[in-house]
Order: sequence, then structure tokens, then C-alpha cells
Amino acid sequence: MKKINVNELTKNCNEILILALLQSGSKHGYQLAMELEEKSNGYFRLTYGTLYPVLHKLEKEGLIKGEWEAEEIQRKRKHYLLTTAGRRRLKNQKTEWHTFHEQLFNILED
Repeated sequence: MKKINVNELTKNCNEILILALLQSGSKHGYQLAMELEEKSNGYFRLTYGTLYPVLHKLEKEGLIKGEWEAEEIQRKRKHYLLTTAGRRRLKNQKTEWHTFHEQLFNILED
């Protein structure tokens, strides 16, 4: 069983949240930040200084693909979409996070 590195919880959490948001289709960075905040009732927030380095890392690893698109009246925006490898990573990370949650609460509720 693969384990989540406790020292990298924030990084791992940011990655799975972004991958999960991209399950429903292509989004640009601002959309991702707003949707995350909305879906979590403000609990999760990604600053641009955090969001874009994570997006670039995921893109470099081949987990997401970025494409520049011109939008109506606005400048070009880079839209990101989940790759097949990204879908696999998301599936694996979901399992890891469920296990992490179970083990955490085993300790908390002991």
C-alpha cells in the first residue's frame, strides 16, 4: 500500500484538488481557483503563487495538458485538461487519501 508523505501533505492535497476539478472538463487557472473556493464553501483557496506552479508541475509530468485559447473580447488564456495519465493518478490518489483519512481517524478516535 502506497502511503502519503506527511511532510508533503499540502503539495499532495493541492495536486489532487486540481486533478479532481479537471475531471469535468477543460478550465483555465482562474476558473480552477474560483471553482475550488465555491465547491468547498471557501474552505480551500489557492493563491496564484501556489496554483500556477502546481499547474506547471502537473503539465510537465504529463498529468494535464495546457492549450492556449482566445476567448471572446479577452486575451488568450491557457486552458488545462486532464490526460489519461492524470486520470490514473487521480484514481490512485483518491485511494491513498481514503486510506490516509481512515488511519488519521483511527488515531484521533482511539
